[in-house]
Amino acid sequence: MTPTIQADPVPLRLDDHGTLRVGDTRIPMDRVVECHHQGYTPEAIVEAFDTLRLADVYAVLAYYLNHKAEVAEYLRRQEEQAAAIRGKIEASQRAVPNREELAKRLNHQEIGGAATGN
Repeated sequence: MTPTIQADPVPLRLDDHGTLRVGDTRIPMDRVVECHHQGYTPEAIVEAFDTLRLADVYAVLAYYLNHKAEVAEYLRRQEEQAAAIRGKIEASQRAVPNREELAKRLNHQEIGGAATGN
C-alpha cells in the first residue's frame, strides 16, 4: 500500500491578542523559533515545553524555514508591541528608591525626630 501524500496544515493558530501559538498549546511560535536559534533540537524543544508535540515542532520549524522574511517581520512587530507594553507598565510604576536614597530618608527622619524632641 502506498502512503497518501497530503499537505498537513501548519499547527499554528492566532490567539485573541495576535500571537501565533503552536497547536492547542499556549506556547508561542516565538519561543520555538528562539530555541531553534539557540541550537536546540526539535526533541530538546519538546523536552523544554512538554505540552508540545514533536511533529508540531518540526512543522513549525519547516514553516519558519520556508517563510523566514514573514516570520522575521512578525517577530519584529511582536517585540515592538512588547516594548510598548513594558514602557506603559514602567511609566505607571513609581520609582523604587535605591539604598542611598533610603538611607538619606531615614537620616532625614531621625534628624527631624530629634529636632522636634520625639
